Amino acid sequence: MNIHEHQAKQILKKYGAVVPEGVFALNVDDLLDKVKALKTEKYVLKAQIHAGGRGKAGGVKILNTIEELELAAKELFGKILITHQTGPEGREVKRLYVEESSNIEKEFYLSCLVDRASSKIAFISSDQGGMDIEEVASKTPEKIITTKVDINDEISNNDCEKIIKIFNLNNDAKNQAITLIKSIYKMFISTDANMVEVNPLILTKEEKIVCLDAKVNFDSNALFRHPEIVELRDLNEEDSTEIEASKHDLAYIKLDGSIGCMVNGAGLAMATMDIIKLYGKEPANFLDVGGGASKEKVSAALKIILSDKNVKGILINIFGGIMRCDVLAQGVVEAAKEINIGVPLVVRLAGTNFKQGKEILDNSGLKLISAENLDDAAKKIVEAIK
Repeated sequence: MNIHEHQAKQILKKYGAVVPEGVFALNVDDLLDKVKALKTEKYVLKAQIHAGGRGKAGGVKILNTIEELELAAKELFGKILITHQTGPEGREVKRLYVEESSNIEKEFYLSCLVDRASSKIAFISSDQGGMDIEEVASKTPEKIITTKVDINDEISNNDCEKIIKIFNLNNDAKNQAITLIKSIYKMFISTDANMVEVNPLILTKEEKIVCLDAKVNFDSNALFRHPEIVELRDLNEEDSTEIEASKHDLAYIKLDGSIGCMVNGAGLAMATMDIIKLYGKEPANFLDVGGGASKEKVSAALKIILSDKNVKGILINIFGGIMRCDVLAQGVVEAAKEINIGVPLVVRLAGTNFKQGKEILDNSGLKLISAENLDDAAKKIVEAIK
């Protein structure tokens, strides 16, 4: 689960990180009223969307007066921002954030995330923070270091010093940076975060270490432990079909292709998407119905796939283990009674009760194409939509 910058900064501040003072609002009038509390020579106006690259897209502005701020806020509110992370459709700006300006002496990059391969927390740091960190990673990777840390109640001073070594700070700033690393580490563990990114982390001319921007992502599987974080969820920033899928406990991600996929198991789903691409077409979604899906869940999954106007055909690929193929088949039949499946449907069943499942589908009256294996299924669905 993602949250907005202003929310991320408040959480970091709660754990001891230094962030600029700021206010957010859902409309311009409220924003102009709240900024009166800020003590600053200049105002930094930021669009709040769940995507990076806002600065290059015109979503961050530095303004000298309240009058300039009002004009810029009116222009930005409701604007569609298109960044390298939003896709061509962009995101509408529905909330704004204004914070006090900072006197920047130096910019750094800092992030931490779960490193599943080593079962550790990986801190990534660089002395080249800012909007072009991706270019730094591509052209001068030696300017970025990774420090992997064991998961404990606290992070050691030794690990903190490894992480910030590349910043080359004086003693006072170094102590502030160590304190910040400890704060981020504690917050990361305590909130079940997946990723914390501070870009840029800055050293001000007053020699203060400040988190100038922040992005945080949380493990959705752990949200039951954090109702206060669940309250921060902004459904306006999420795809409507993905929201609907989450209500049925379906792992669904919308993509840009034309072949809808219904699969059980994330690995099998990835393999299904790969083989569709191998035969020259693009998947319209990732959808894992899970191992113990009910017929109601299968029916909901099929409806979600068909709600995508780009879908020209559907490939159902089920290997019956925990999930029985006859349950899947019954769900498909029940969904078909409620909605018109007006696109080619290829079904590959294997495993538990696949014969019963195939019999249910064969006797359903549905126009579907049976496949013997995954390769056969991919060939048939690609041929069917041509």
